[in-house]
Amino acid sequence: MKHIFTRRTVLGTAAAAAVLAMSACGGNVSGSNGAGETFPSKPINLTVGAAPGGSTDLIARAVSEGASQDLGVAMPVVNKPGANGALALKEVQGKAADGYELATLNASLVTITPLAVGESEAVTLEDVDVIVGLSQDDYVLVANPKAGVKNIKDLTAAQNLAFGTTGVGTGSQLAQALLLKQANIQGTEVPFDSGAPAVTAVLGNQVQLATVQLGEAKAQIDAGKLLPIVVFSTERNQYLPDVPTATEEGYDIPVSQYRAVVAPKGTPEDVKARLKTAFENTFKTEAYQEFNEKNLLTPREISGEEVVTEWTALAAKYKELTEKYGLSLKQN
Repeated sequence: MKHIFTRRTVLGTAAAAAVLAMSACGGNVSGSNGAGETFPSKPINLTVGAAPGGSTDLIARAVSEGASQDLGVAMPVVNKPGANGALALKEVQGKAADGYELATLNASLVTITPLAVGESEAVTLEDVDVIVGLSQDDYVLVANPKAGVKNIKDLTAAQNLAFGTTGVGTGSQLAQALLLKQANIQGTEVPFDSGAPAVTAVLGNQVQLATVQLGEAKAQIDAGKLLPIVVFSTERNQYLPDVPTATEEGYDIPVSQYRAVVAPKGTPEDVKARLKTAFENTFKTEAYQEFNEKNLLTPREISGEEVVTEWTALAAKYKELTEKYGLSLKQN
């Protein structure tokens, strides 16, 4: 690791020197941090509100690797798990708005979690500048084969089943609660603190079903140890083409996980533009595209403005659905 870091530092120094030389000749190759320096001139931190090894962490590391190469400086990933990512986001919000402190943001934190926590704890998009959208991660309802459930029709006829979720205020909880309510399914909801223990519980038949992100269950699905019942994206997932969506089954449950990169509010426009270009160039690389396929992620590589528009609409939609069906996501 020391050798890699040293090499990146050398590359970053060389790149910065080259940029300065080109700037002296009138070349406009990068943004400015507002202090007369060419941006970037030092490492950029990318904070992740999740523990190492999870899907959000893996996405951050893949995108930071490509952006680092494009920018010519290191982009270390800093893990700060807690409160569904709110701790990490609030810490970055308190940093200088100069482009050197970024964070990954899960859509659920601003579209779903506010339905489960008090107003003082909620996070909104007004608190950050969104640089670029990253990807879409779909939720799938899976069942233990012993549960005797192979499709929605079986599910509506079954009784006294336990349903696992990945936690309070998550897309897993919202999607599953909406399905149970709309389909008039009787069952007990059991929250876990992430997808891994929820999957383990289904495999062990401690709960008969669970709604998790596809990447957390695909290997067990392929092995026949879990049965996929329905996915909650608006269109069929390319990695589970034979599994129907909740929409196809007649239910209004458009719930997926989306992610984006954000910066503190007030980051200079030229700095945001340079960062956006670096991430967009990363999206075009074969390595990053292979990463998405390996981790079953659907690219959602849209502008920051589009992220704000889409996520704002989703937040309103989810609030409307919970009110319509009398659902409360708050923990009792």
